[in-house]
Amino acid sequence: MKSMGEPRIRVIAMPKDTNPAGNIFGGWLLSQIDLAGALAAREVAPERTVTISMKEVLFKEPVFVGDAVSFYSRITHVGTTSITVIVKVVVQRFDHNAKGLICVPVTEAEVTYVSMDEAGNKKPIDSELKKICGF
Repeated sequence: MKSMGEPRIRVIAMPKDTNPAGNIFGGWLLSQIDLAGALAAREVAPERTVTISMKEVLFKEPVFVGDAVSFYSRITHVGTTSITVIVKVVVQRFDHNAKGLICVPVTEAEVTYVSMDEAGNKKPIDSELKKICGF
């Protein structure tokens, strides 16, 4: 995950976040993905953004209570009013066979946000902020 830098969010999965099977509820993960992506989007649209889409989210591995869940996000595209962010989710957990901590990629998503003004209308993204962020 070095290419993604530091995680935007890192949390411990707790019992209150479980589904009936005892694993962490997928909806909790989606919520955290949205938050991590929004934090990245704020780099170019610091006032207000809204989520308009989340492309296919495939849950590759379960998340268990006690896992340290890291959400990495990186802006991949900035349009006139939209920001596209890739969010990757990796858990760190103790593996009894390896007798140590392992990192397991569990899911990723492409999330698109739109910059909005206070009235809820699309707002163009400031061209200076785009330049500063490399877009």
